Amino acid sequence: MNQQGPIIQVRGLSLTIGGKVILRDVSLAVQPGEYLSIVGPNGAGKTTLLRCLLRIVRGASGEVLIAGRRLESYSQRQLACYLGYVPQTIEANLPYTVAEMVMMGRYAYFRPLAPVSRRDRQIVAEVLERTGLTELSDRPIGTLSGGERQKVFIAAALAQQAQVLLLDEPTAFLDYRHQAEVCRLLVEANRTLGTTIVAVTHDVNTAVLHSQRIVALRQGEVVFAGTPQQLMHSEVLARIYGSPLLMVLHPTANLPVIVPQ
Repeated sequence: MNQQGPIIQVRGLSLTIGGKVILRDVSLAVQPGEYLSIVGPNGAGKTTLLRCLLRIVRGASGEVLIAGRRLESYSQRQLACYLGYVPQTIEANLPYTVAEMVMMGRYAYFRPLAPVSRRDRQIVAEVLERTGLTELSDRPIGTLSGGERQKVFIAAALAQQAQVLLLDEPTAFLDYRHQAEVCRLLVEANRTLGTTIVAVTHDVNTAVLHSQRIVALRQGEVVFAGTPQQLMHSEVLARIYGSPLLMVLHPTANLPVIVPQ
């Protein structure tokens, strides 16, 4: 990537809804090609922060820059070339096949009244292959398991070819096998394609094992920003989560991970 400086820069972002402070003076920078996880307890403002970056939630004060330009200066089509999004929940019974859903990720490149291009079809075919969905391409979305659906939504975001992929709890409600598959897809997109990953997650262990950097929110404020190694200290985690957590050394990653007490 040729991007100079942060691909996302957030400066002093604050948001109050109904008299309740949701975000308070949040500042952070995401570098091109980085894998950044955002962690924190329930109600910390993690999802709201993502939604502010996407202009789904408006009314925040402060400044957001995407590739050095103010967020509000982008058209929706322009923004889609920079930011892809996989929300936490998506309607399960959408009236589309897997291939049709993944093709929707190309909407930013469609020309009015023009047929789908050969390039669009090629990109979708490559993404289906990369994500292991080729054999499911004609299946209706509503017939898939939760893990298969999540892979489809990630595939659609990859077909979008945005520079940054924003994900809200990408492994929530998935069994261990599908969690591992989703994590593999994200790591592969980051390391092989150079896609910048920004993932909100409740799973600190997943963040530690896959991220290059982690930001933690608590009550709408950034209370930690650093490496996984810097995060995994008892006093740091207690400050974020409000209680002590038990840790052991991961047998292969040589990093501390949290285990039940």
